[in-house]
Amino acid sequence: MAAPGIAAVPISLDEVSPDADTSDLLAAVIRAHARVSDVIFSPGRTLQVQINGALINLEASGLSPLTADDTRRIASQLIGNNKAAIGMLREQGYCDVSYALPGVARFRVNVFIQRGSCAVVLRVIPTAIPTLKGLGAPDEFEKLLALGPGLALVTGPRSSGKSSTLAALVNHINESVPCHIITIEDPIEFLHNHKRATVHQREVHSDTPSMALAVRAALRQAPNIIVIGELKDRETTELALEAAETGHLVLSTLNTLNAPKAVERLLGSFANGEQANIRERLVRMLRCIVCQRLIPRTRDGERVAVFEIVPPHAVLRGAENPVPGTRTLDEEIERLVRTGVIARETALAHALDPTSLARALASSAPDSGKTTPA
Repeated sequence: MAAPGIAAVPISLDEVSPDADTSDLLAAVIRAHARVSDVIFSPGRTLQVQINGALINLEASGLSPLTADDTRRIASQLIGNNKAAIGMLREQGYCDVSYALPGVARFRVNVFIQRGSCAVVLRVIPTAIPTLKGLGAPDEFEKLLALGPGLALVTGPRSSGKSSTLAALVNHINESVPCHIITIEDPIEFLHNHKRATVHQREVHSDTPSMALAVRAALRQAPNIIVIGELKDRETTELALEAAETGHLVLSTLNTLNAPKAVERLLGSFANGEQANIRERLVRMLRCIVCQRLIPRTRDGERVAVFEIVPPHAVLRGAENPVPGTRTLDEEIERLVRTGVIARETALAHALDPTSLARALASSAPDSGKTTPA
């Protein structure tokens, strides 16, 4: 994780006037720095971005702190005429929408009310769909195609690249297998064209009123694979299990630190009296749990993805063991330290068991192999 605090860096936005249209401002930000991952509009602050996990205050001539009227105007331009999002913002104090700048980038947008005014956070979604090779995913990922019906999860903390990994998996299946894929997202992030597979993408609030209704409908739409952006609640989790039990491969994500926490989170969605039954269903239907982190590299501060594939039978029995032939998350982090990709202090900050990793780094011989930093 980046060090706390706000750094100030000069990024030229001179070609954009202070009252520019939101799309022009976003395009200028994307052109100014290729590694912007998030854009934040907040009353009382100048425009802010996150780059490699660090929050940065933009400095540019003509940019002044945003007012409540500014952020309200920006929110309105991003939401457009999406009546469902407008209603949700009024009733629940937040809404999620997608926003596109053709040929530049797509954005996952969250508008929320704070202290009576609007604030806006945008996650930048590249126009190019990531590949498993480009992410540095282990070869074992390709074996997920052979899992058959069941539930496969990608887990990790916030901003650990789960959506990119899920998109890369969908892209790999799309390029490899003639099948029918339905994705249900809130909102749609990466856009998939038909390749060997047929891919239909549904966005909550635009194409369907809710995630749960879309999953129910998908069971009648003859998919081979159902992709659910995130298992957020009990109903969606129950429907995902039902879909797996009726012959579908279900791919989804969870915001959890590791595989045991993912199982704990799934079980915790249900009442105590239901959990024994849900555990039995997970034993039958949970195929694998992918755990991942994004860790800053020593060379340039950009982040490298670290993965672990955990068999669910081990987790459900209280022991976390990787798939044979793969490293655990901490073993992979240790390897990256030894090959000079990440610093020791950074590794310990991201390890699942920092004490054990520190002991391993102190006692084990250096890795004799050379690896080119990702």
